[in-house]
Amino acid sequence: MSDTILKKEHELGLGGVAIGTAFENITDDQAQKILQEAWDLGIRHYDTSPWYGLTKSERRFGEFLKSKNREDFVFSTKVGRLFTPVPESEVPVTMWKNPLDFDFKHIYTADGVKKSIEDSLERTGLDHIDIVYIHDLSEDQVGDRYGDFMKQAKEGAFKVLSKLRNEGVIKAWGMGVNKIEPILDCIEAADPDICLSATQYSILEHEDAVDRLLPVVKKAGVKLVSGAGYNSGFIAGRDRYNYKDVIPKGMTEKRDKIAEIAKKYNTDIITAAMQFVLAADEFVAIIPGASSTEQIHSNVKAWKAEIPADFWKELKSEGLIYEKAQTPT
Repeated sequence: MSDTILKKEHELGLGGVAIGTAFENITDDQAQKILQEAWDLGIRHYDTSPWYGLTKSERRFGEFLKSKNREDFVFSTKVGRLFTPVPESEVPVTMWKNPLDFDFKHIYTADGVKKSIEDSLERTGLDHIDIVYIHDLSEDQVGDRYGDFMKQAKEGAFKVLSKLRNEGVIKAWGMGVNKIEPILDCIEAADPDICLSATQYSILEHEDAVDRLLPVVKKAGVKLVSGAGYNSGFIAGRDRYNYKDVIPKGMTEKRDKIAEIAKKYNTDIITAAMQFVLAADEFVAIIPGASSTEQIHSNVKAWKAEIPADFWKELKSEGLIYEKAQTPT
């Protein structure tokens, strides 16, 4: 991947899960205000997926961005599911609070990927996509079919995305998943540029990624973007963890202890969480979502803030951060 795709100004992006009505029924008007606020505050890196809201999030991003100069922002979306319009009564039950009337199927073939990209361009009104992530090709999403779908991707998605990148149709591609194994499997079989790693690396939970993921991506020259760096809102005080209602044992206490220490250094856990992720050399960006314009302000403030080095030393001495984890210098 060319290092110019995600520049320093793209470190903080906007993810599209919340705008797809993951946690509450965000209206079209609210979505446009959130996007406008992000633009006004200088955010130029936008990530979504046709999965979010069963194509709703992608359409909302497109509605906002299609009037902007296409060279002024980086846009990523995802492949791995195809969507078919259905009557409202046949819309599947999903995590989305107010999705559009579509059903879907997982597909990772070459033709499926090309169709997905064509559909995304049509929905958004954009003339090209910068980064394409292969979405949810992991056991937590496809279960026992992981091996079958990974084989399908190796023969289809991986090859066609490399071809489209080499032809200049897209600029980069990789996995967009909630687990470590699919990224490792992809790197072993193909030549991805950048992967979206969701829920695997946060200030609360990062040991496994430090030991198993970061050394492999570093050796392969693959960059990472962080999704769910706030553990899908848990760090901000929401009663959910990595998109689920079950909070892992000890995590509430760990979060509260970090927040308490942060106050001593005149900072807060949101700022610490963001800067912890970006301190890792392998992560070039973080893309928290937002359900309100206030959250956009909070994210930009956290991105630009400075935290004393002693804060990180105290977290490590208290065993709250893995001793091998990189921290801001």
